[in-house]
Amino acid sequence: MSTKSPTRSRPAAGRRTSANDAKSRRAQAAAAEESRKRRRELLLWGAVLTAVAALIAAMMWSARETSDTTARPAPDFTLTDTSGATVKLADFRGKNVVLYFNEGAGCQSCILQMADIERNAAAFTAADITVLPIVMNSAEQIKADMARNGVRTPFLLDDGTVSAAYGTLGKGMHEGLPGHSFVLIDAQGTQRWYGEYPSMYLSSADLLDQVREHLP
Repeated sequence: MSTKSPTRSRPAAGRRTSANDAKSRRAQAAAAEESRKRRRELLLWGAVLTAVAALIAAMMWSARETSDTTARPAPDFTLTDTSGATVKLADFRGKNVVLYFNEGAGCQSCILQMADIERNAAAFTAADITVLPIVMNSAEQIKADMARNGVRTPFLLDDGTVSAAYGTLGKGMHEGLPGHSFVLIDAQGTQRWYGEYPSMYLSSADLLDQVREHLP
């Protein structure tokens, strides 16, 4: 009586299934790694393009810098500052003054500009220059930004009248606010120089160079 040998097809099939499963997992892992690689490349290119766009924008804004050296009587004004004091331009007759118009609260570059001027206070004193920052904010709004950045110089609070009188209103990024600008007024009360900086920054050294160049 003959007997048939037991079949071994099932274990072989199991091995083939396991091999196929392992191959499938390797393919999935390779696909996932390729997907991650593409995402990294896209993020890198996105960062590069963003940096290039920012550089181009900065160059375009810098190219729009304007300067006016027409001598004219400086419009007088009386404003209240963040310390509650009343400040009159006429009180500075006999001294050289730089008015620093800026967008104020919410503009980090504007506050850092004043912080840089404060760090170089000795150089401005040596050049006989008093810097008066002017913003269109409430005292509470601008004082909060001053405190966060350690700025101590009182800001003059304008309702737009002074900014308009000096031609800086609407020259920045916001139509209803002053642009990032400086006005040099000599000891006789004559405006000697106006500089507009859409790049939102002018180093203290460059500002002092402009002052020295345009004072009589």
